[in-house]
Amino acid sequence: MCRHLAYVGPPVPLARLLTGVPHGLFEQSWAPRRQRYGTVNADGFGVGWYPADGPPARYRRAVPIWADGNLPDLARAVRSHAVLAAVRDATPGTSQDESAAAPYADGDWLFSHNGAVSHWTRLPDDLGERPSAATLLELESRCDSALLWALARPRLAAGEPPGAVLADLVRRTAAVRPGARLNLLLTDGRAVAATRHGDTLWYRAAEGGVCVASEPDAADGWQEVPEDSLLLATPGSVRSWPLDQAADSAPLPAHRAQPERTPTP
Repeated sequence: MCRHLAYVGPPVPLARLLTGVPHGLFEQSWAPRRQRYGTVNADGFGVGWYPADGPPARYRRAVPIWADGNLPDLARAVRSHAVLAAVRDATPGTSQDESAAAPYADGDWLFSHNGAVSHWTRLPDDLGERPSAATLLELESRCDSALLWALARPRLAAGEPPGAVLADLVRRTAAVRPGARLNLLLTDGRAVAATRHGDTLWYRAAEGGVCVASEPDAADGWQEVPEDSLLLATPGSVRSWPLDQAADSAPLPAHRAQPERTPTP
């Protein structure tokens, strides 16, 4: 398993989300409090953020996050209005280099997967998918997370709503891999789409922004997302639906303190 988070809101230093808060992602790499599978997340880490101009930037390593002496200065100096970061506990049989560390990227999108899919190399066949040779050759890494991203990317590029893409991918994958753990996290720098299926997911809306994470840090105000849910969040709104209901990513209404669990029409 892994731990991950995404933030959108007023610009903040990366340290406020990663290294400078008790029980934050940095500490969750060796002492997660709510992780259901695995004990440490020492197989690499990655941070993606959005500069003022251009596509998102990424910093990824294959070492444990606590072993990177450059990260504290980077996290202190870099500010962004949108961040996606993860620490990794690798699925057995997958790549061990930094290419397998989330976030994965394409254009404005950043993506992360907290979970595991057994027999993932056979997943496209079992789903009835026929990825092109180019898609498979362009996989950023040989792992289940990179494959899930490859299955989602063409649909996002075609303009399908992010929430619908993630929810459908989780439902279909779970149908052919009943034991799969599929907490997916996606942002374009303006909003966050996330799924909870097989592990924990929380969100915190405060100070004009919203953070969605595998587990809470030490700050107050975190709310747990129910199992088998799709979450859509912007700095001004947080909503969730059961995964078996369709949801789109149209502009969301004003923020609600609790996620609204009502199916879309």
